[in-house]
Amino acid sequence: MAAVQLVKRFRLRELASITRSGAQDSASIPKIPNPFLPHKNPESGRWAPPKYSLRRQAELIKQARASNTLHLLPPGLRLGPKALQGLVASPSATPTSETEGAWTRPVEWEGEVKEKADDVLNRLYAGRRRMFKGHKWERTLEKRKAETEKLMRSMPLRIQRFKETYRRKMPNPASPPRSSSYTKLPF
Repeated sequence: MAAVQLVKRFRLRELASITRSGAQDSASIPKIPNPFLPHKNPESGRWAPPKYSLRRQAELIKQARASNTLHLLPPGLRLGPKALQGLVASPSATPTSETEGAWTRPVEWEGEVKEKADDVLNRLYAGRRRMFKGHKWERTLEKRKAETEKLMRSMPLRIQRFKETYRRKMPNPASPPRSSSYTKLPF
């Protein structure tokens, strides 16, 4: 039941602005700024961070899952609107005095959650012919593989050519030494 208390405390804290302003109409759904999202100050034009950090959001989500009150949390970066869309109070959870009350009423959260792409690399290099940065070995990998493949195709011929040239240069140890142009010293 501590999990329910945590979610209840969160909801009451966020709904306090509505109850203080006196704009409590039971027929309308109140609009509250989403505390899980950053917001822009209209006066200064600067962005303020979310009221709840990602770590605190994750803790709230864990507790809400444990108490079947996940539908009461606002959408955020940790729990997107797609995940919250189909959630309602599960029928298996028996309503108790703790899970009933004004804090469970529906709320419209202001702010838009931007979903992150699943694959960062696909988004990062979308529409590009080649990788724009990366390590040098990554950038030159394709070219080196193509060159290696081309050299491997002609490898038997290259080995044969090398062996013939090598034999021609090396003097036969059984034959008498001759004064040839081939010397080991460069002078």
